[in-house]
Amino acid sequence: MATVSITINGIGVEAEVEARTHLADFIREHRNLTGTHLGCEHGVCGACTVLIDGAPARSCITYAVACDGASITTVEGLEDDVSAELRDAFSREHALQCGYCTPGMLVSARDAVLRLPEPDDREIRVLLSGNLCRCTGYVGIVRAVKSVVADRRARGIAPADASGNPLGPVGSAHPAGRLTGGARGGRTTHVSAPLAVSARRDSRPLEEWRPQVTIEQRFIVHHPPEVVWAFLGRPEEVAACLPGAKLVGTPTENYIEGLLRVRAGPIAAEFAGSAEIERDVSHYAGMIRGRGKDNRSGSATRGEIAYKLSPEAGGGATRVDVTVGYTLTGMLAQFSRSGLIRDVANRLTAAFATNLEARLANGSLNQLPPVSAAELNVVTLVMSVVRDRIGRLLRRMLGQRKGT
Repeated sequence: MATVSITINGIGVEAEVEARTHLADFIREHRNLTGTHLGCEHGVCGACTVLIDGAPARSCITYAVACDGASITTVEGLEDDVSAELRDAFSREHALQCGYCTPGMLVSARDAVLRLPEPDDREIRVLLSGNLCRCTGYVGIVRAVKSVVADRRARGIAPADASGNPLGPVGSAHPAGRLTGGARGGRTTHVSAPLAVSARRDSRPLEEWRPQVTIEQRFIVHHPPEVVWAFLGRPEEVAACLPGAKLVGTPTENYIEGLLRVRAGPIAAEFAGSAEIERDVSHYAGMIRGRGKDNRSGSATRGEIAYKLSPEAGGGATRVDVTVGYTLTGMLAQFSRSGLIRDVANRLTAAFATNLEARLANGSLNQLPPVSAAELNVVTLVMSVVRDRIGRLLRRMLGQRKGT
């Protein structure tokens, strides 16, 4: 059990909760605020969306203990002018229907009204793409949001500046709520030595951020650590080992720009972004922090990769420990369920290790063959994982029958 202090709809609450209690369950069962609905319980449908420190977030995949010190606003606490105008517009435009999605939809719609200057239908649909309406009432919902935005802009009310309040992991602004690990209790490892801050092309400081998903992996490369370290310091070669990755322009020691092509079923995305690189040669440790956005799907991602090299087999081989943390929003976020993503990440890591081994075996950079930046097909990887899981299940069932 853990003690949490949370402000819910302006009222301070202190309670004992189990570490596994999700915020949605805490709100509904402990506080009897049943306006927050539970749908998929995987962070996909958006019915459970609430405001956490002013930002829309999924309460069904957020631990209550991670929000210690945070301010939560549920649909019952939406009492500002924007919320009142949205409720009237939803009623006027028949955007309610069964009403199950409405609480989460109102929270996200409020964010759209506050942040979008003069959105068209497509921009509103993209921003609300994380909230699913089972009654297919999207037309009325989009009309309602658009009418409120138009009315407020006509009255001279400008959109709020959201640059100082980025979306991200809930409770992250509060030290008491910084617990590591995902839904399955995974832990986050850190590079053993502090890394010096590198010179950045963009001099703005990075705001505090915690990933939604953290994955730890390890693989062996049959080359000495100094050889692997030198290879990882050449961004062109590293990108060539990553499916779908392509560098843009000329990378520097501390900064790169590039593209990542991803296909998930009918959704084809090309994330354009940049990354900052920090390396500590004394400990063979490094950190890559980056972010990217696909304008077509409205999906955005932010992530960091920490790695550390350790000698194996008397220095003739290298163990690479990697911690990957990321946040994914938009249409592609529906593919971020932790179990499958961890299996997919394992396969991608294996592919990267194989490509890395092959390129190191080829010798110098001039002798390396060109590598095309093929798309990273998420669905193909997921289906291969599902097939393997089904195969293991069938083998286990057949084995049990034989045993009986």
